[in-house]
Amino acid sequence: MLACNRSLNSAVVSALRLLRSNQTAVTGQLERPLSTQTDGEVRIAKILKEKFPSASSLKVVDISGGCGAMYEIHIESSEFKGKRTVQQHQLVNQALKDEIQSMHGLRIFTDVPKH
Repeated sequence: MLACNRSLNSAVVSALRLLRSNQTAVTGQLERPLSTQTDGEVRIAKILKEKFPSASSLKVVDISGGCGAMYEIHIESSEFKGKRTVQQHQLVNQALKDEIQSMHGLRIFTDVPKH
């Protein structure tokens, strides 16, 4: 975790330097090929696919620089139909309850398919 904090601190310092020099910075996420996923991303996606088999869209991104401390999840599933956003997020949190214990943070974006 200490190495992750150093990595995050280094990324913040680099972003601040870019901003001071009037250069544009990427949104803070590391860019990497879409075909490469961290072990954590794969593990979380597998859990969510099992819990939400009718999910029409699922994206899990490690936004902590690859150390697994923070993730962003985008999931679209018909299982969310008729539920308020907070209820949808509770379902995702419940599915990941064991994984969440070792995380620093989690961003969840849920939606119901439009068709």
